[in-house]
Amino acid sequence: MDALNIETGRDLISLIEKGQTATFTQFYTSYFEKLVLASDKYLKDIHEAEEIVQDVFLKVWENPENLSEVKSIKSYLYRTVINASINYFNRQKNIEQHHLKLASELSDEYLMNLDEENEMIVLLRSEIEKLPAQCKKVFKLSRFESLKYKEIAIQLDISEKTVENHIGNALKILRERFLNDEHLNRQGKSYLMLMSVFLY
Repeated sequence: MDALNIETGRDLISLIEKGQTATFTQFYTSYFEKLVLASDKYLKDIHEAEEIVQDVFLKVWENPENLSEVKSIKSYLYRTVINASINYFNRQKNIEQHHLKLASELSDEYLMNLDEENEMIVLLRSEIEKLPAQCKKVFKLSRFESLKYKEIAIQLDISEKTVENHIGNALKILRERFLNDEHLNRQGKSYLMLMSVFLY
């Protein structure tokens, strides 16, 4: 059978059953480019269009029995390729929308966490400012300027033991303030993060 004479599904079934691969290849070649162009009108992606057309022909070759009622093989191929292209386009669109939604949610979550952390930093600094004057000065030099106890002692002309006592007192006051105040302790993760940085 000549590839150009294949008009119905039964014609194609007969060709495949007889193992006429050369004729099927001619049939494939005669439609391939036209079907790719039809698919590309929907996808705007020539490579994906080629994949879809190849997949349609593969299914035709592997499952010819599905063509038994097809009156026009040409119409069948175009309809199948176009439907596959539309389905692919819709799947990709849904995936893209999902990714955009996920990105938006992640961004919102990140900004919310950042806002919570900033709020906790402001609250912590506010509580530090309420410490007794010398205690506050020692604590700031230790936590904000990263000075060692010996360096603080020299700078303030006090003993290292006094520095240690001021730090211990500051930590005790701040821990109690955060643990006992629902407003200050409501932020969970941010609270734990700041406690680990400043209060230990």
